[in-house]
Amino acid sequence: MGIIEDKIKDLKEREAKILQMGGEKAVAKQKKQGKLTARERLDVFFDPGTFRELDMFVSHRCVNFGMEKVDIPSDGVITGHGLVDGRPVFAFAQDFTSRAGSLGEMHAKKICKIMDMALKAGVPFVGMNDSGGARIQEGVDSLSGYGQIFYRNSLSSGVIPQISAIMGPTAGGAVYSPAMTDWIFMVKNTSYMFITGPDVIKSVTGEEVTFEELGGAMALSYLPANNMEDPPIVNTGDDSKRTDPALNTIIPDNPNQAYDMKDVIRSLVDNGEIFELHKYFAQNIIICFARLNGRSVGIIANQPQVLAGCLDIDASDKATRFIRFCDAFNIPMLTIADVPGYLPGSQQEWGGIIRHGAKLLWCYSEATVPKMLLVTRKDYGGSYLAMCSKDLGADMAFAWPCSEIAVMGASGACNVIHRREIKEADDPEAKRQEKIKEYEELFSNPYCAASRGFVDAIIVPSETRPRLIEALEIMCTKREVMPPKKHGNIPV
Repeated sequence: MGIIEDKIKDLKEREAKILQMGGEKAVAKQKKQGKLTARERLDVFFDPGTFRELDMFVSHRCVNFGMEKVDIPSDGVITGHGLVDGRPVFAFAQDFTSRAGSLGEMHAKKICKIMDMALKAGVPFVGMNDSGGARIQEGVDSLSGYGQIFYRNSLSSGVIPQISAIMGPTAGGAVYSPAMTDWIFMVKNTSYMFITGPDVIKSVTGEEVTFEELGGAMALSYLPANNMEDPPIVNTGDDSKRTDPALNTIIPDNPNQAYDMKDVIRSLVDNGEIFELHKYFAQNIIICFARLNGRSVGIIANQPQVLAGCLDIDASDKATRFIRFCDAFNIPMLTIADVPGYLPGSQQEWGGIIRHGAKLLWCYSEATVPKMLLVTRKDYGGSYLAMCSKDLGADMAFAWPCSEIAVMGASGACNVIHRREIKEADDPEAKRQEKIKEYEELFSNPYCAASRGFVDAIIVPSETRPRLIEALEIMCTKREVMPPKKHGNIPV
C-alpha cells in the first residue's frame, strides 16, 4: 500500500468517526424520542445523493472548564449544499447528539460560511434547528456567534428565501435567528421555541407539520432562487380556460351568512392546490401560495367564516408580512375581498389597530409586483382600501355582480344619513326600511364603483379563473419604478 492509499484510509477512518456523531448511546436516545438525526434530516430534505457536506472536520477551540478534552464531532452542526426538487439550496442541521447541538464560536462560523455562500450564489438558505442554545463554556464567543448569524439573516432578507425548521428545542438567543427568517416550520410534539422558560409556544410565525410533510420541495417550489429572478413556471396541466358554474351560487342569499373562502380559492387556482401559511393564526384572513396557469401567486383573502372576515390587529400583521415577502421575491399577488370592516371594540383600539392597519395600507402601496383584486361580496369603508383597492395600486380590479362596494352597509349608513328623517316619521321602522332599500339600490352593488373606474370589470363568477389568468399574463411584464430613497419609515 502506497502513501496515497494510507492517506485515503486515514481520511475514511476520520470521516467514519465523525459520522458516528455524538456516539451510539446519544443517537439511540435521539431515536427513542422519535427524532431523526441531523444527517438523516438532511438526507430526507435533499434530493437523493445530492447533499455535499462542508466543514466536516471543523472543531471547537475552547479550553475553559476542561473543554480541551471534549470532542464534539463537526462541532455539533452539519453544513453543506445540495438540490431540492432539482434546485440548489444551502442548509445546516444542528446535531443534538453532539453536546445538545450547542452553539459555540466554530459552530457559528460554519453556519455563517454557508449563509455567505448562499447570498453570493443567490440561492435559498434553510436552517434545521435542534439546539440547547449557547455553549456556556465559550462565553461571549457564543454570543458573538449568534450576533454574526443575526446580522446575516438581516443582510439576506429580501435577497434570498430563508426558511427555518424547528426540529427540537430552540431556546434563548437561538429563537431570534428563526424569527428573522421568512418562514418557520415546527414539528409536532418534538419542537419548542421559548425565550426563558418551558412554556411551549405555537409560533405565531410558524406552521406545525411533520418533517415528512415539509418535504422541502413544497416550501420552495413557489419561490425564486433570489430577488433578481422570477418564480419558476410549472406546467400543472390545468386548463387556463376552465370555468366553474358552482361559483355562481357560492355566495349565500343572506348577506349575514358565511361561506368558506377556501372553496373559492381552490376553484380558481391550478388543480385546486394551495400552500397555506399561518393556518391557525388570525384565521379571519387567509394567506397562501398557489398557481394560475403555472405561475406562482400569493393570495390574500378575507375568510367570512371567522369574525365575518373583519380585519383586526393580527390579520393586518399576518397579511402585511406576506405582502412584503411576495413583493421582495417577485411573486404576483391576488387579493380576494369580502370584508365588512375593521373589527370593532376597545381591545382592538387600545391594542393599536390604527397603526397595525396602517401597515397593511403601507405594504400594498409600496409593492410593485402585479396586483390583482377580486371583490366577491362586501367591501366596505377603510377595509375596502386596505384590501388593495385601485388607489393602493391594484393593476386589475374585478368584482362579482353580487358584490357591494360602499362606505358601509346599508343599515348603518341609513342610521347616519337619515337619522332625523327616520326619527320624525310616523312609522320610523317603515321609513328606515324604505331608506335602506333606497341606499341598496344606489350603492349595494359594484356598478357605482365601476362607473368611477375603481373596478375594471364586473364578471360572471364562473368565469373568474380565465379572467384572472388573462390579467396575470398581460401584467407579468409589469415594471414600476418608485421614487429613489434609502427606505421608507413603516408604521410600527
